[in-house]
Amino acid sequence: MALREIVASSCIGEHALSCPMYSTINQQTYLSLSIVGLLIIIGLVLIFNKPEEKIIIRKIKEHVPKKEIDLSDLKSEEKKIFKLVREQKAMFQADLIEKSNMGKVKVSRILDRLEGKGLIERKRRGMNNLVVFKE
Repeated sequence: MALREIVASSCIGEHALSCPMYSTINQQTYLSLSIVGLLIIIGLVLIFNKPEEKIIIRKIKEHVPKKEIDLSDLKSEEKKIFKLVREQKAMFQADLIEKSNMGKVKVSRILDRLEGKGLIERKRRGMNNLVVFKE
């Protein structure tokens, strides 16, 4: 209806009845209705074809009794560093240096030995290492 009113108001004068815009009204109406229908069909397909939800089941780790760690073959400085790490579970190497009152190189070498024995693990975090107690 709106399209017919627009055509009627723009085709004024002696050739109003033979205006070429009258012949395209039906084509434009069918084209717009088909576009709307297509959009509705696409919308319905998107709504009803949601992907199936995945159910994630995580197994809870069984509590494993802690094994005794043999510290008899460690030097006193290694024991001190190891006990600091074990108490905190994880700490930055810089904090470990500060708390142990030892030099950077000495702590780094001690950590190398402890890591070699499988007692701790170092993880790189930016410009610092995170020292983690391995359980």
